[in-house]
Amino acid sequence: MGRTLVELYYDVISPYSWLAFEVLCRYRNIWNIDLRFRPAFLGGIMQQTGNKPPAMLPKRGEYMLKDIKRMAKYYQVPVHMSADDFQRIMGTSSLTAMRFITAMDMTNPQYLEPLSREFWMRFWSQHEDISQTENILAVARQAGVSAELSQKALEMISSPTVKDRLKETTAEALKYGAFGMPAVVAHYDGKPHLFFGSDRLELLGSVIGEKWLGPVPSPKL
Repeated sequence: MGRTLVELYYDVISPYSWLAFEVLCRYRNIWNIDLRFRPAFLGGIMQQTGNKPPAMLPKRGEYMLKDIKRMAKYYQVPVHMSADDFQRIMGTSSLTAMRFITAMDMTNPQYLEPLSREFWMRFWSQHEDISQTENILAVARQAGVSAELSQKALEMISSPTVKDRLKETTAEALKYGAFGMPAVVAHYDGKPHLFFGSDRLELLGSVIGEKWLGPVPSPKL
């Protein structure tokens, strides 16, 4: 039986996307899946669906602070969040970062995973900016991308090719029914199955006939 295609639609502004990303990375050699990363733009999805950031509802924001802390510990991902972060998120656009990630995916896809991880690390672990050019280049450097390749990707972010690719990927997520991120789409039994959030991965395993071994499974020997 062939491998099940599992697509992760994500934006580095989303902390829950980071949780799903790391856990799926751990399972890609345990489950019989072909994991594909799909960088998309959360702002576009929120706008198209009329969704609102969690902190717009104060009680939900309070809960999210506790939830992220518990989830980070359980998933063993270094997400650090405080009440001040809501203001920081609202004041940060991830559009340039996601275009840069998209450009890198189009030119040097081998860097997609480490680059995405470093953006999350910088924003959610180190609480530093990811929207300014010098910071984007610093993230790329940390991910092991050469200055030459980073510059090339940077020059591409204003091109119609990159803008269109990011729009297309975001539109794909919407087509599958996404209203936020992470959006995980498993292509199984001849149809796509959408799972929203980082806490539905056990259910994902159940649907595609794979066993859930917890958020930090022992790798296959």
